[in-house]
Amino acid sequence: MLKVHDLVPAEGSKKKPKRVGRGIGGKGGKTAGRGTKGQGARDTIPMGFEGGQLPLTQRTPKARGFKNPFRVEYEIVNLDRIQDLASEGVVVLDPSVLANNNVVKRGSLVKVLGNGEIRIGVTISAHKFSRAAEFAIRAAGGSAVVLPLPYAGGRPPVKGNAHANR
Repeated sequence: MLKVHDLVPAEGSKKKPKRVGRGIGGKGGKTAGRGTKGQGARDTIPMGFEGGQLPLTQRTPKARGFKNPFRVEYEIVNLDRIQDLASEGVVVLDPSVLANNNVVKRGSLVKVLGNGEIRIGVTISAHKFSRAAEFAIRAAGGSAVVLPLPYAGGRPPVKGNAHANR
């Protein structure tokens, strides 16, 4: 069944735009659809005007950039470091094992990168893997397990962020 919201103009058809403000003898004349008086009836609103609120261009810090409150920082672990641990006899690695071996800080997010070689099949759990690292781990007979990020309902702001105390 055809409905009103399904209607579309015919292919290749074009409608001329409404020309307003061309005299008082018809629709769109005099005030040209802008009403009478007021800010909206005039052409004096500058671009970026936010109704008296300090505009975004003035609120953002100048020259030195600013700290992104939503940046996610990972501790990096390369394959050569994992190979060292694997050669010591550790075959199951996760962030707590890496922290116990002083590879990463406790409680940090871990990303495994493909720098170096791995020859021993190990099971590695981390929050993120580079494509090269994941391929190398699987090629050595190991497995890469991606851990979920600890914040489910939206990432909290970074420490030192001015907006975190609001």
